[in-house]
Amino acid sequence: MLRCNTRCVARSLEDVGRRRRTPTVRVPGIVQVAYSRMINVLAIPALVDNYIWMLIREQSRDCVVVDPGEAEPVLAMLAEQGLQLTAILLTHHHGDHVGGVEALLQHRSVPVYGPARERIAHCSHGLNGGDRIDLEAAGLQFDVLDVPGHTAGHIAYSGHGLLFAGDCLFAGGCGRLFEGTPSQMLESLDTLAALPPDTLVYCGHEYTEANLRFASGVDPHNRALKDRLRQVIQQRGQEQCTLPSRLATELATNPFLRADNPGVRQATEALSGQPLPSRLDVFTAIRRLKDAA
Repeated sequence: MLRCNTRCVARSLEDVGRRRRTPTVRVPGIVQVAYSRMINVLAIPALVDNYIWMLIREQSRDCVVVDPGEAEPVLAMLAEQGLQLTAILLTHHHGDHVGGVEALLQHRSVPVYGPARERIAHCSHGLNGGDRIDLEAAGLQFDVLDVPGHTAGHIAYSGHGLLFAGDCLFAGGCGRLFEGTPSQMLESLDTLAALPPDTLVYCGHEYTEANLRFASGVDPHNRALKDRLRQVIQQRGQEQCTLPSRLATELATNPFLRADNPGVRQATEALSGQPLPSRLDVFTAIRRLKDAA
């Protein structure tokens, strides 16, 4: 079971529009930064190293969950915080992201959104890239992005300066290619990399330390990466959640987004023992090295 010294970690953001900073609000068990018209994003640890993301519009106490791999911690949070579940968002079909859906629906019947190109039990609203969903009860809107690679129909949700990336983009890494190809994954990562650099990235697992330790081998001269790894080691030593990350941080330190960097290419060629003439070749080699790590 993933251990964190706080049961959940929250970031609060205002709606689309101007951000107006207000005093920090301290809530026991929650790390919280407050803005006007806030959305709270809570990280609920689940299974071995998963995070279930819960989005709360404080004014209504309605909430949405993303990728509930199990139901029990979500139900506990709903009861503890006096919240009402209004929708479930799914990024892909793997059991550690959808395993809690059935039990949550037994608790309350709500719409379930997920990728149209994957067969997922209880998914009531199939989505494709280019779709936009309006979750009226929670006051949330998200654009849907097609990001195949980890699975064939994987999607991500972008809105309010937030990105729910599932197992496509990780902090310091990317997902394994279970169903897609390296070119598909690289294109998917390019799609996410094109979002605003201050986008907050919420991924599905606490893999950050392992990812950054690996990244240090294929990007050995990256000072920002070294600094980030030191910070993450300290966070994990205190059992803290390392998410969300900022997209700008990923662009500066995630080797899967830096396959065109000369230093990354040189180090990856040395590790793989072969020339890597294209960006796709470098990306593919990095993914193979990570798989073997």
